[in-house]
Amino acid sequence: MQLHERIEKINSKEDLADFIESLRSDFEAHPDKWNNPSLSQYLAAMESWVRSMDHYYVNTKQEVPKTPSWRTLADILIRSKDI
Repeated sequence: MQLHERIEKINSKEDLADFIESLRSDFEAHPDKWNNPSLSQYLAAMESWVRSMDHYYVNTKQEVPKTPSWRTLADILIRSKDI
């Protein structure tokens, strides 16, 4: 299962922790496929994505989260690797 597909199955903090483990493993196995390979770049991308995340949800015809969930955090983490 692809990382993006796993987000839909996140419903708890344990699910999120498992997702983060998979994200880390993906980075270790394929660092060349990450647009933000340093912590500084990744955090800058995360900041940028959070500031404009409402557009992502609107453009993908999803409800903009009023209160972030474990799944919202996973969205932030995975989208920040690709900015």
